[in-house]
Amino acid sequence: MDRTKLAEFLRSRRARVTPRDVALPEAGRRRTPGLRRQEVAQLAGMSIDYYIRLEQGRGPHPSRQVLNALARALMLSQDERGHLFNLAGQALETPRIRADVPQAILHLISFLEEVPAYVVDAKYDILAWNPLAGVVMGDLDARSPDDLNVIRWVFRSSDIGGYFEDEERSRFARGSVADLRIAAGRYPDDQGLQALVAELLALSPEFAEIWARHEVAVRRHNTKRLDLPDLGVIDVTCQVLAVPDREDLRLVIYTAEPGSPSHQALRKLRQLTLSS
Repeated sequence: MDRTKLAEFLRSRRARVTPRDVALPEAGRRRTPGLRRQEVAQLAGMSIDYYIRLEQGRGPHPSRQVLNALARALMLSQDERGHLFNLAGQALETPRIRADVPQAILHLISFLEEVPAYVVDAKYDILAWNPLAGVVMGDLDARSPDDLNVIRWVFRSSDIGGYFEDEERSRFARGSVADLRIAAGRYPDDQGLQALVAELLALSPEFAEIWARHEVAVRRHNTKRLDLPDLGVIDVTCQVLAVPDREDLRLVIYTAEPGSPSHQALRKLRQLTLSS
């Protein structure tokens, strides 16, 4: 159980909920946004002293019943609820991030010849990819193993300001941090993940600002615009699929509308890749 991170998360979620959201009267002036501590305790059916101790990082180990009550009181999403349980040390087992990719998944991405496909772990390291993904993701075959982290690419980029001027790229940057926040709660002892977070907190003010919000959300799918060499800009749907029995792995596939110019561009890129 990480009492400090649990306390920070509870405070951040309490500040987000208004009395109106939970059908409480808004009488009296409030010095800070969100619910008061006694209101959260009331909604969760616990003593105010108990809740204060949780928020101050000195509370006892909360039971699953208490955590469920807090999740309801703070109107947590499914992703946020899972993060709360992880922070409270209520995971059924202590998972870890592994570096291996199941052979069946390696076969699958190799069979996907007309779409870019790659595998990332919970800290956004790219572990495997097919030829098309190797090209559209920036010549992955030429990169060293230490230079295959997507979040590091974003927040260490010299064009980081451009990410937040573009709605699509800004949404991805913020969503990836919210996703990484969940991973940090699920894998609290993973040294690689801890090192990545510490590095970005120290070197990227943009990352630090988003990280401080304690937003949590699993990345599932989104749209992307790719600028391909010699082929121009294409639009794809980015599907993020969970790998069965491996919470630490996801399969990412870029698809385009069949028959669309983007689809034709991907086909042409495949031909160019095969001929090179």
